[in-house]
Amino acid sequence: MVLDPGSDTLARLTAERVDHRFKGLPPDAEGLTVGELAAQRRNLFTDGFTTPVLALSAERLEHNLGLMETYAARHGLAFAPHGKTSMAPQLFHRQIEHGAWGITLAVPHQVRVARAFGVRRVFLANELVDAAALRWIAAEQDADPDFRFVCYVDSVRGVELMDAALTGTGAGSSRPVDVVVELAAGEGARTGVRTEAECAAVADAVAGARGLRLVGVAGYEGEVPQADPERVRAWLRRLVSLAAGFDEAGRFAGLDEIVVSAGGSAWFDAVADVFAGIPELSAPVLKLLRSGAYVSHDDGHYRRLTPFNRVPEEGALEPAFRLWTQVVSRPSADQAFVNAGKRDAAHDLDLPFAQVVRRDGAERPATGISVTALSDQHAWLRTTGEADLEVGDWVGLGLSHPCTSFDKWVLIPVAEADGTVVDYIRTFF
Repeated sequence: MVLDPGSDTLARLTAERVDHRFKGLPPDAEGLTVGELAAQRRNLFTDGFTTPVLALSAERLEHNLGLMETYAARHGLAFAPHGKTSMAPQLFHRQIEHGAWGITLAVPHQVRVARAFGVRRVFLANELVDAAALRWIAAEQDADPDFRFVCYVDSVRGVELMDAALTGTGAGSSRPVDVVVELAAGEGARTGVRTEAECAAVADAVAGARGLRLVGVAGYEGEVPQADPERVRAWLRRLVSLAAGFDEAGRFAGLDEIVVSAGGSAWFDAVADVFAGIPELSAPVLKLLRSGAYVSHDDGHYRRLTPFNRVPEEGALEPAFRLWTQVVSRPSADQAFVNAGKRDAAHDLDLPFAQVVRRDGAERPATGISVTALSDQHAWLRTTGEADLEVGDWVGLGLSHPCTSFDKWVLIPVAEADGTVVDYIRTFF
């Protein structure tokens, strides 16, 4: 079972009191529980929310969850979406309810959050050499026989450190920690083992470790240098060949399942194509896709890079975020300022995009309006002659890069198309 059936932690989130910690929420909601506020079904635009306020579209969120569930099933892929994108346990649960095998994470804190909210399958896309974290993982495995944890290894030294932490004095677990050898995406890539010979040396080190068990291979094709379809598929074929070679050499003997994993949010079509050709191995293969940005998608980076641009017959993701801001200054005919900046909006890949303007309950396209810069708490807008913009107008901004949008907001309203807020998403960064 992917989720702990006895976990009531999501329900406890609704008991949290609304106060000054949660920006954008109505001041007169102070003291209500999140559940009580949600039950009021307030309108985002008319019922006291203050700008800036980030909102998720209820309809687009559900669309994206369903689309990736269908895509993974159609291509015979297991799916462990990367939880670092949202760090929102409510979304983890919804992803799992939509067929996810488990949740991918990056660092021990994130695993602790997932475990606190009942997630029983975790793929850690990093080599974990922190001794305290490893001992905690071992204790979690001992306490919950259904907890499945898998992480990268990418060096002999890392294997030695992990094994020492897991088998040293006062350590130890009833079962080893499962690991996969990470194949680097090429010279200059981020992490991972650079050559197949080095991969074999790491696998040999795992075989000699009492606290670890080799269960597969993995990597991240998004780091392929000068990535294009040909280069990405070539690297994915290397990953598949590495798995097949390990299996032929008996490195996976005795396993009930072999893990082969890749797949960020930019090339999962290539992953689906190449993984469809994985040969029959000595045990069934868990073809594990790890895309995470799909849950909210965006109006910039992933809108351009999503594989659904290359395979439109498979569907299309929809940007689910909108940051609502208010015009606080209109100093000249070609300039305006809204009250959201770097503290509120993702800006590491692209500046926000002016999408719509609201005035007196009416919404229209933000024609002639563009964001040119961000200060800490202001966005600089350039306006052309066709722009109709006044102080007090609400401007809805689209954002680029989900991973640096969620982390700026602790409690995010989920609003239907008419502005009715039906839920609140709690994040834990």
